[in-house]
Amino acid sequence: MLQVAFIREQKEAVITGLSKRNLNAKAMVEEVLMLDEERRSTQSSLDNTLAESNKLSKEIGMLFKSGKAAEANELKEKTATLKETSKELSEKLNDTANALTELLYKIPNVPHESVQAGKSEEDNEEIFSEGEIPKLGEKALPHWELAKKYDIIDFELGVKITGAGFPVYKGKGARLQRALISYFLDKNTAAGYKEYQVPHMVNETSGYGTGQLPDKEGQMYHVTADDLYMIPTAEVPVTNFFRDELIAESDFPICCTAYTPCFRREAGSYGAHVRGLNRLHQFDKVEIVRVEHPEKSYEALDGMVAHIKEILNELKLPYRILRLCGGDTGFTSALTYDFEVFSTAQDRWLEISSVSNFETYQANRLKLRYKDKEGKSQLAHTLNGSSLALPRVLAGILENYQTPEGIKIPDVLIPYTGFDIIE
Repeated sequence: MLQVAFIREQKEAVITGLSKRNLNAKAMVEEVLMLDEERRSTQSSLDNTLAESNKLSKEIGMLFKSGKAAEANELKEKTATLKETSKELSEKLNDTANALTELLYKIPNVPHESVQAGKSEEDNEEIFSEGEIPKLGEKALPHWELAKKYDIIDFELGVKITGAGFPVYKGKGARLQRALISYFLDKNTAAGYKEYQVPHMVNETSGYGTGQLPDKEGQMYHVTADDLYMIPTAEVPVTNFFRDELIAESDFPICCTAYTPCFRREAGSYGAHVRGLNRLHQFDKVEIVRVEHPEKSYEALDGMVAHIKEILNELKLPYRILRLCGGDTGFTSALTYDFEVFSTAQDRWLEISSVSNFETYQANRLKLRYKDKEGKSQLAHTLNGSSLALPRVLAGILENYQTPEGIKIPDVLIPYTGFDIIE
């Protein structure tokens, strides 16, 4: 979440930035500053009341020692009143601080200056594209029909055992899925990311730490018996490694990668664009997470973008990169780049990765700090990206690599699959 000091010192910049998200930014900022002023005023009154009470207590002790019991008892009545006042002020301070925290949780990150204002994905900026869109024959099929034709993904069986959005991968489909996971992890570890295996459920504190709560609780699966949440991405457990940590400046950069299944309710999703692998409730993803020095985080973001470009170039899939507008940028992000692969059979772009810099937004929630050269504690910057989300990458491979003989396997994946075509 945003720091109150930052909002106070950069008031106009914060209002301008948040306005790119189509919010009533001025009202939100004014409410924060009003509550903060009330909190500070109450804290000052409480401090003065406690100081006066302590002073009188010392005087009472001296009066009793001097045999002036009557005067001491008069002061005791006054201290009783001060104690009642301090109790009321403490309650007010607690209520105000809680109200301020709850409000701050509801305010998204301030977009980076390069982010343009906009209302939806229609206003995102295409900043890069690579690869030629293959020309398929008239008999080209979308991936859900290819999956059935070659018996590699069974959507109906998933419905039988769980429900819609939980596919079963079979035979060469399962092997291709496993090959992609291994390939992505190998690429990430070769680039300096340390691999982790992490829990697939997190507690509420972890959800608040990375900003999934309270913003996205409606999209998360909640295991109510134990008050745990199924992870929507490995970003949540991995970034929470560093919650309440004070790290050395020499530890930067911290680079992590993890493969996990991801769980998203996707409430309200329906229509032709969610068919097949386009939108699932459970899917596999390989994530990269970085903790960076604030001065190096945007350089790191550019490096993450270049890394994912390299993966897509090796897969030889046509793709483009979008810089998201304010209205489409995620709640916790300051700047997000989306990667999209072109699905030739569906004649549409499919998002397969988001790469984001959260600046200090998550770190402030996590209390993730480092010691600078002067020995002062400062908030670190956190970043994350998908490298990559498997369903739409797999959909892109099935559709773009289909031939009359079968579905060819990208050359870079053949050492992982052990076969070069799905016949």
